[in-house]
Amino acid sequence: MLNPVLDRWRLCALVASALMLATAHAFETFGGLAPCLLCLRQREVYWVALALAAGFVVLIRLRGGARWREASCWLLGLVFLAGVGVAAYHAGAEWKFWPGPTACGGGSGSVDAGALADFMKGEPVKAVRCDEAPWVLAGLSMAGWNALISLVLAALSVAAARRERGRR
Repeated sequence: MLNPVLDRWRLCALVASALMLATAHAFETFGGLAPCLLCLRQREVYWVALALAAGFVVLIRLRGGARWREASCWLLGLVFLAGVGVAAYHAGAEWKFWPGPTACGGGSGSVDAGALADFMKGEPVKAVRCDEAPWVLAGLSMAGWNALISLVLAALSVAAARRERGRR
């Protein structure tokens, strides 16, 4: 059932990363939820995964590129695993299991024209708090859901790498 996904894992990882970034931007743009520092770090992981996946899609189609099929899946798995770490750290800060970064304190958490106008006047920007979940579904914040999704993507990367190894 997963074989078509695993056979095209680099492309699927690219699409999954793009969808995660689009979802984050939709929450920001349409939901009015400004990202905190850790939210932005989680997005960076997906930007890295997207760029690597795009490069790997091209690389494995070049002459001699097939030898990179397994390694590309392992590398994507490591990137998604890093995403698990960042997201779990963020979720833990939201649940007060540990403190978040000192740069994540005391902001309003809203995106509006007034905040932009204040910024344009030279007023200091208030950082959005990393230790407060602005959105929760089924008991998990966006960071919690991201940790789970990143874990699934890492597991699929491992499964794709193992499948590539079996093809040799």
